Amino acid sequence: MTTLAIDIGGTKLAAALVDDALNLVARRELPTPGSKTPDALRAALQTLVEPLVPRATRVAIASTGIIRDGVLLAINPDNLGGLLNFPLTKTLEAITGLPAFAVNDAQAAAWAEYHALHGDYRDMVFLTVSTGVGGGVVSNGKLFTGTGGLAGHLGHTLADPNGPMCGCGRRGCVEAIASGRGIAAAAQGELAGCDARTIFARAGQGNDQAIQLIHRSAHALARLIADVKAATDCQCVVIGGSVGLAEGYLAQVETFLAQEPAVYQVTLQSAHYLHDTGLLGAALLAQGEQSW
Repeated sequence: MTTLAIDIGGTKLAAALVDDALNLVARRELPTPGSKTPDALRAALQTLVEPLVPRATRVAIASTGIIRDGVLLAINPDNLGGLLNFPLTKTLEAITGLPAFAVNDAQAAAWAEYHALHGDYRDMVFLTVSTGVGGGVVSNGKLFTGTGGLAGHLGHTLADPNGPMCGCGRRGCVEAIASGRGIAAAAQGELAGCDARTIFARAGQGNDQAIQLIHRSAHALARLIADVKAATDCQCVVIGGSVGLAEGYLAQVETFLAQEPAVYQVTLQSAHYLHDTGLLGAALLAQGEQSW
């Protein structure tokens, strides 16, 4: 069977046809609409998937936010333009005429990355650092989603009680500091108004402020990883997302993690499936690899 996999993020929408061997047969991408209306997202999703639908037999959606009974409940509404209570599965079933299910994107990515480890570990955590900071936990070979879909939202753990306000309503979340949005929000002076991609480019050119902003992000993530190790005793942490996969970022996280006590050390590695890990994880779940 061919799965139409869809990945809904704060910056981009992606869709792909995925066969049972986990090959991406076709792939499309669009920017996430900036409008704060369900109609804008619905229209963008229809444009995205329309050319792919005729070859698909089912739909699997990986989306940022909390997914409960196929409905999007955005823990940080800013990451999706203020959308709340958006009926993901019903919308895609209406657009495609195919059965659909939805899962949090980081949870889906965790499942894909766990499979990529080929049994080397039974306990792993996936962290995505992108527009926001998300996570997924696999414990004893099982994906942990929680009864309400909140499990793995590790970016909303505390990094700094005096830090910036997070879009989720808490102050000083890891997401508010380490994410692409957090990096950009902290920029001042000549970098004020720059996005994270530009700040990374300026850091590569030796800009001191840009370098410090990225160090701040990597340090916050390293502290989160130490906390995650304490909470889960995971054997491996996999890092993905546009920030997490940026050149040199993982090495900085490793440097800061090495400063933590040895008991909190854990193997770190980059996402095997890079930016397609959410798509492939959703397709894997649709294949029935994980019971629901």
